[in-house]
Amino acid sequence: MNQSERQLYLLRSLLAERPEYHDIAIPDSPQQQWLLLRALMNVRPASPISPEFQKVQDQFLQKISRDKQIVDSRQFAEGLSIWQGDITRLGVDAIVNAANSGMTGCYLPNHNCIDNAIHTFAGIELRLYCDRLMKAQGHPEQTGKAKITPAYNLPSKYVIHTVGPIVEAKKPTEENRRQLAESYRNCLELAAKNKLTSVAFPCISTGVFHFPNDLAAQIAVKTCREFLARKTSIKKVIFDVFKDEDKQLYDQLLS
Repeated sequence: MNQSERQLYLLRSLLAERPEYHDIAIPDSPQQQWLLLRALMNVRPASPISPEFQKVQDQFLQKISRDKQIVDSRQFAEGLSIWQGDITRLGVDAIVNAANSGMTGCYLPNHNCIDNAIHTFAGIELRLYCDRLMKAQGHPEQTGKAKITPAYNLPSKYVIHTVGPIVEAKKPTEENRRQLAESYRNCLELAAKNKLTSVAFPCISTGVFHFPNDLAAQIAVKTCREFLARKTSIKKVIFDVFKDEDKQLYDQLLS
């Protein structure tokens, strides 16, 4: 199969899963097909699917990953670094996912959040794995905690999922600050426990969780810098930013 054939196969397979999808027409445009496929993957519950689907999906997503140009961890110096761009391109030991307490990904079709992107490009195996973890745990994930999973079709080896604090009225309390520091620290502890050397963080709790960007950056840098001083297996911490505002904040803090 070529990439177009894989996309059509995946679309037809997902549309055939549920009776309410049977009247949905597959668009002619490859770009519109991709948006429909991503939406179907986003809303799909954690339920088994055929090995053939997984094989074709993996080939499809790995080709997308290669086409996006993987950024190798060797590009980054030891210590703290900044990188502006798509975190799903980073070929590091682990990327961190800013998750919600359900820990099985974002279910909003084509939503522009890191949780959605990571689950989309990892593939449905990631949701299935997270669902097994959460069923075994028996309760939602607590703020500041972290879990590690395989990365599946992402170029990183692992994904570390953490739930950052949700801030009311953009005014973080002392508890919010402590929880955010815990998110960074627990991710690094988990990475070190697994003998990883490089970890990339997004801007945890900013955006829809309303933690002020400047204070969040200060907490992130302070916490990670203190952890690196402990001389664990972790040698490289990359702050992955998307907005120019965040790039400027981290540039100032690391200068």
